[in-house]
Amino acid sequence: MQTILRAVFPIAAAALAVVLAACGDTAKLPFSAGVGPDPALPPPNKTLIPTVEIAPAKGWPDGAKPVPAAGMTVSALATGLDHPRWLYVLPNGDVLVAESNAPPKPGGGIKEWFMKVVMKRAGAGVPSANRITLLRDADGDGVAEMRSVFLDKLYSPFGMALVGNDFYVANCDAILRFPYKEGSTRITEAGTKVTDLPGAPNHHWTKNLLPSGDGTKLYVTVGSNSNVAEKGMEIEEGRAAIWELDLRSRMKRLYASGLRNPNGMAWEPGTGALWTVVNERD
Repeated sequence: MQTILRAVFPIAAAALAVVLAACGDTAKLPFSAGVGPDPALPPPNKTLIPTVEIAPAKGWPDGAKPVPAAGMTVSALATGLDHPRWLYVLPNGDVLVAESNAPPKPGGGIKEWFMKVVMKRAGAGVPSANRITLLRDADGDGVAEMRSVFLDKLYSPFGMALVGNDFYVANCDAILRFPYKEGSTRITEAGTKVTDLPGAPNHHWTKNLLPSGDGTKLYVTVGSNSNVAEKGMEIEEGRAAIWELDLRSRMKRLYASGLRNPNGMAWEPGTGALWTVVNERD
């Protein structure tokens, strides 16, 4: 019986893929119409299955590199990383890499199965490494001579921030604090939970961190739990937002909202305004 199922399932999956592809849509306007300061967007067209073009995940071809601006060079600082999601540079020049992927999601059904197929084709259908790796380029030649597991056994980590001797990590459901010593290549001490963050279910799971200039606060990004609130507004509580966390009192308040999936953050040098990069329209 198991042998029969193994033979039938690939055929059924392939047939379903053909059916799903037929349910999609095709472009009615040229590519150039959607580019520029005044793009022409076609009206919404509801289909059974959304049209999705999957860009395959590929590395640099052998012997090839990106072409930089004049006077600059490009080199691979490190290779062979497992889904490097976010970088953080420590004061001594060490580069930290959050190797992370989405946490396990509950539920089943045809929609969930289809999404898993899509994510697998995009190269994201693997378990999360759940670690932060340290890269050290001691001689400054653009290649890290040393690689070390800085932190592991995390839970879909993303954002990182060093405030004094405290190293903060944003897991997909909480912020943790670890003791840090300059030059350390690994943290072995257990982390302390600072605060919970909106977690499961996690449609947009990445949480990023940015400390205030005086080091008293952390700003935390929390993406929405859906695309258009199709799962109801109850699970959107506290999401699609940036939170401000007071590190002394551990009290937090909503700082900005209406941000579908904020990720990168930075302080504008002249005004001190907080800027964020938001993944809005897919």
